[in-house]
Amino acid sequence: MKIKPLFDRIVIQEVQSQTKTASGLVLPDSAQEKPQMAKVLAVGPGGIIDGKEIVMQIQVGDKVLFNKYAGSQFKLDGEEVTILKQSDVLAIVED
Repeated sequence: MKIKPLFDRIVIQEVQSQTKTASGLVLPDSAQEKPQMAKVLAVGPGGIIDGKEIVMQIQVGDKVLFNKYAGSQFKLDGEEVTILKQSDVLAIVED
């Protein structure tokens, strides 16, 4: 299934956080923080929003850091994705 976000929204899939500490201890799910890094799956076209022109700075395939509780989560083809506004993205991570 393809998804095309509208306006200044993007679709991301969270990158799984590590389940072990540096010393080798295994962390249970309840002790892990919600991941804040994700891969961008789809990007809206931007455009005029509330009287301001929004140019999309993010591209499909980028890895981004985003606000911890930003966006709305959905299941798409059995996988969890998050849809959020471009303004909720804090940075693009370059490898």
